[in-house]
Amino acid sequence: MAQEKMSPLRARMIEDMRIRGLAETTQKAHIRALKDFTAFLGRSPDTATPEELRAYQLYMTDTGVTPSVYNARVAGLRFFFGMTCDREDMKKYIQFRTEPRKLPIVLSFEEVSAILAAAPGPGLKYRAALGIGYGAGLRASEVTNLKVRDIDSDRMLIHVERGKGGKDRDVMLSPSLLELLRAYWREARPQGWLFPGQSRVEPLSPRSLNRAFNSAKAMAGIKKPATLHSLRHSFATHLLEADTDVRVIQVLLGHAKLTTTARYTHVATKTLRNVASPFEHMRDVT
Repeated sequence: MAQEKMSPLRARMIEDMRIRGLAETTQKAHIRALKDFTAFLGRSPDTATPEELRAYQLYMTDTGVTPSVYNARVAGLRFFFGMTCDREDMKKYIQFRTEPRKLPIVLSFEEVSAILAAAPGPGLKYRAALGIGYGAGLRASEVTNLKVRDIDSDRMLIHVERGKGGKDRDVMLSPSLLELLRAYWREARPQGWLFPGQSRVEPLSPRSLNRAFNSAKAMAGIKKPATLHSLRHSFATHLLEADTDVRVIQVLLGHAKLTTTARYTHVATKTLRNVASPFEHMRDVT
């Protein structure tokens, strides 16, 4: 299969993204955005006018593009025009859309346990990977990019290298999770990547881990519309319900803003149930 020929313009954009140190996933998203805009425009995107940029945004709105996809595309175009084309003026014609903030789906302890028990085999690879997703609250890409050396059993920490935003952080390693990881290591003897892909040269892909989660959820008979990311949501919510300080949870999750972490207070049902309503004081004045 012949490889797609890369235009000098796209090659320059990739160089600009590398210079800025953008994550590989962000680079791919920006390139997809540029391809979609180029297909809409029908010619080289650096020749676009403000009216054509406006028309593209209306096109995405009218064709039902979700807010998250819409925002990902315009973010890519902002980078393209601002950095690669040196057309900073075009950025003022780009509008982000407000995305409805839905409450995260949270699994119970029992549901998480059932999913881990049903993780597909052979072996413990997927059970260990999903176990880290919940036990350390990691994103899918953070799990799949772990290396064997990142498991620090002496300090009981897991080192996350270049998480979201390109930031490193250390997260907790519980004794039970360490026991599962050691059982997996004795079985598979991974070298380099903790969870290698089929070629063992590359790590397991987030897509493969997502498929394993969906398979395990179905086998466990769980009907909630939970996703792989729900393991991370459940980690944060269960910590909050155990009276862990929200600032500690912020550090563990790698959130830049406390307000992002604070949304878990809305789904920490155990905590909410334990709060006394001011209505209870009515009896004292009647």
